[in-house]
Amino acid sequence: MIMNSAALLDKGMKCLTNELGLLEAEQFIYTLLSQPFDYTEWRKNNLFEGMSVAELSAAADKYCKENPC
Repeated sequence: MIMNSAALLDKGMKCLTNELGLLEAEQFIYTLLSQPFDYTEWRKNNLFEGMSVAELSAAADKYCKENPC
């Protein structure tokens, strides 16, 4: 099920503040919004560079087990 925008923003902010703290979460958002940064393009070219689908899947499974939201 796809979340509505309000629920997605709420969950995203909770994840950011839980991981970074309030001040750093706000700094992250400010930095993201203030720079000409194309996340989609960056993700396509850099985020999983050199990883096979099996490696990515294993890493995602491990992360989910270690970091339940």
